[in-house]
Amino acid sequence: MMLRILASILLLFSILFMPFWISIILAFAGMVYFSIFWEAIILFLLSDLLYGVKEAKFHGAIFVYFVISIIVLIIIEFLKKKIRVYQ
Repeated sequence: MMLRILASILLLFSILFMPFWISIILAFAGMVYFSIFWEAIILFLLSDLLYGVKEAKFHGAIFVYFVISIIVLIIIEFLKKKIRVYQ
């Protein structure tokens, strides 16, 4: 439990103060390591609220990384159930 809290705080720190690609790597690692890492989704929502701009390639959508993080979490959790290591 303590490791999960520290990972959440580290991800929050990376979203606020570090380059975005570091946040993506940390969130992906948290999604793979922990059971259901909801914190990544919430923190990417925070990131989109703070730094999000309209994306022309996504038809003016603002919450791009939030939606992508939801999709990635669903895919990772589905794949974890298929792999014997996580059972």
